[in-house]
Amino acid sequence: MPTDVSLHIQQTPLCDTHEHLRFEEAWVNEGPDILQDLFGNYVPADLAVAGATGDDLKKLMDASNPNLAERFEAIRKPWEAVRSTGYGEAVRIIAERIYGMAEITPAELETAQETLTQLRRPGERLRLLRQVGNLDHVQIDNFIWACLPDASGPDFFLYDLSWFNFCQGDIKRDELAKETGVDVHTLDDLRRAMEAVFDKYAPCAIAVKAQHAYTRTLLWRERTDADAARALDAVLNDPAHASDEEKLCLGDWGWARGVEFAIAHRLPFKIHTGYYAGHSRMPVDRIRGGNLCGLLARYLDARFVLMHIAYPYNDELIAIAKHYPNVWVDLCWAWSINPYSACDFVRRFLHAVPANKLFAFGGDTGWPTSSVAYAIQARKWLTRALDAEVEAGDLTEPQAIGLATRLMQTNQRECFDLDGTRAAIAATRAKNA
Repeated sequence: MPTDVSLHIQQTPLCDTHEHLRFEEAWVNEGPDILQDLFGNYVPADLAVAGATGDDLKKLMDASNPNLAERFEAIRKPWEAVRSTGYGEAVRIIAERIYGMAEITPAELETAQETLTQLRRPGERLRLLRQVGNLDHVQIDNFIWACLPDASGPDFFLYDLSWFNFCQGDIKRDELAKETGVDVHTLDDLRRAMEAVFDKYAPCAIAVKAQHAYTRTLLWRERTDADAARALDAVLNDPAHASDEEKLCLGDWGWARGVEFAIAHRLPFKIHTGYYAGHSRMPVDRIRGGNLCGLLARYLDARFVLMHIAYPYNDELIAIAKHYPNVWVDLCWAWSINPYSACDFVRRFLHAVPANKLFAFGGDTGWPTSSVAYAIQARKWLTRALDAEVEAGDLTEPQAIGLATRLMQTNQRECFDLDGTRAAIAATRAKNA
C-alpha cells in the first residue's frame, strides 16, 4: 500500500535540472523509431559490457531496416543480462509506462511503433514531459552558447550556456567572431569575446554548464595572464600540435573567466563530475569531485552545482558539500547509473549535509520519453530512500514529505533564478514579436 510519502512524491512536480533534450523540430521530423527510442539512451553501454558487439548495436539502431524483430534479436541475449541495471530499468519503464508493453516482443514492438508515430507530433514533447512526467520545467544543455526562447514551451524549456570548449582550451575562433564580432588574436580579445557571449545570452540562461571531465582532468590551477597568453598563441597558431599542457593552461584560464562571468550574471555553474557515459574509456583519476577543491576555495561567492553525485566517489562529494557553502549537489543521471547507490547517497547526504544543498532529479537524456522514464525511476528510488528514513525512526512522515518537496522543488528555486529567467525570456519574446 502506498505511503503518504510515496503519494506526495508522485503528485509533486519535479524541477528537472539537467537534460540534453533535442528541439521540438528534431523530435517531430528526425525522431527515433521504437527500438531507437527504447534503447537509444544509456543502455547500449551496458549491452556492450554484457557482450553485444558493435555490429549488434549498429543493427539494433538501424531504422532503415523495418524488421523490428530481426533488429531486437541481435541484442536479445545481452538484454536479458542488463534488465535489472539502472539503465535496463529505465528501458523497461519506457516500454511499460509509455507504450503499454508488458514485455519487449516483436508483436509488442509493432504496436508500440504505431503509438510512437502519434507521439511524434507538435506539442506532444511538452505534454509528455509536463503531464506524464509531471515536470515543472527542464534545464537543457544542448552544447552551445545560445540560450534563446523555445517557442514550443518558453517558460518550460530553459537552457544552459555551454562553457565546455573554453574549459578544455578549445577556441572556436571563427564561431566567436561570428557570434560576438570579436576576432581573437590576443588574450584580451578572448576575454572580450567571452564577456560578449555572456552579455548576449546570460539574461535568458538558467545556468552555465561544462562537461570537460570527458576530455581533461577536473583538477584546476590558477593561471597567470602571461602563461595563458603563451598557451593561446600556441593553440591559435597550430591547434593540431598544441601540447596537452598548453591546452590545459588555457582551459584553466578560460574556466576561471567563465566562473567570474557567471558570478557577475548571477548564474550557477554546473560541472560534470564522476562517471562517463559509454564504455571502455574512463580515466578515473580525472573525475573525482575532490579535484575541484582549489576552484571551490578560490571562488567562494560562486554557486557550483556538482552533477551525478561524482559516482563512484559519492562519499567524497558528501564531504565536499558538507564543507563548502558554495556547493550544491545534483542527483541527475545518478538514479540510472546505480539506483541503489543513489538511494543510499540520499540517506547519507541527509545525515551529513544541510538538506537545502541537494537536487533530486535530472534525466540527462535526449528524447522526452526517456526523460519521463527517468523521472518515474527517480520518484521510485527517492520514495525508497525517504520511506526507509521513516521506517528507521529518523524522520516522521510529515518531515519526510517536507524533505521531498525541498529536494524536488524548493532547493532548485532557491539556487536558480527561475522567475528572473522566465521574465527575461518573456521580455525577449515581446521585443522580437
